[in-house]
Amino acid sequence: MEPGIRFRFVVLDCPDPRALARFYAGVLGGTPQEVDGEWVVLRVPGGPGLAFQRVDGYTPPEWPRADRNPQQFHIDLDAGSTWEEVDAAEKRVLELGARVLDAEDYETKDFRVYADPAGHPFCLCRIEHT
Repeated sequence: MEPGIRFRFVVLDCPDPRALARFYAGVLGGTPQEVDGEWVVLRVPGGPGLAFQRVDGYTPPEWPRADRNPQQFHIDLDAGSTWEEVDAAEKRVLELGARVLDAEDYETKDFRVYADPAGHPFCLCRIEHT
């Protein structure tokens, strides 16, 4: 029998765990739960958990600087099957504090790239549901 290993959280380093947890709760739902001043957990409804830990001197990834301080990872979010749904999701994440990282070639790509308030890249993806 294989060991009972289960997925727990994706953990994001950041300067302010409470603020970043509130951002993702606004995007994905859920209620942030503070463990202590250094660690906040967000259990995303129907998705993986996210956790946020304070890092003093945090340096965000640079986009698209793969030669120095690369993005290391990013989060892909399903924003709907139409561009109207993606547009609505974009408006929402920008209102919550995201910023656009890649605004080029939308007509040839099925995703748009943003940074969360701590600078982590994430994508809003148009997914055709079958």
